[in-house]
Amino acid sequence: MTTKSMSLDQLKPGQCGTILEVAGSGAIRRRLLDLGFRKGEVVKFIKTAPLRDPLQVSLGNGHITIRKSEASLVQVEVLLSTVRE
Repeated sequence: MTTKSMSLDQLKPGQCGTILEVAGSGAIRRRLLDLGFRKGEVVKFIKTAPLRDPLQVSLGNGHITIRKSEASLVQVEVLLSTVRE
């Protein structure tokens, strides 16, 4: 069985992934870590805005809206089964 790795902004609505790495540096990386984007956390892609930016994701007990450029810094392993709310 192979696992598929991609950046968070490449997930499709409804897909879930386990965070593998948070790239970037400085204030952007710190912001992502402060929001809860940490290795091992499960994140679900909810939807995009009409112009494809920003993105809404579910992380922990809340929904977070982040820019596509920020989501591209979060590497995830796609989970095969989709968690339903």
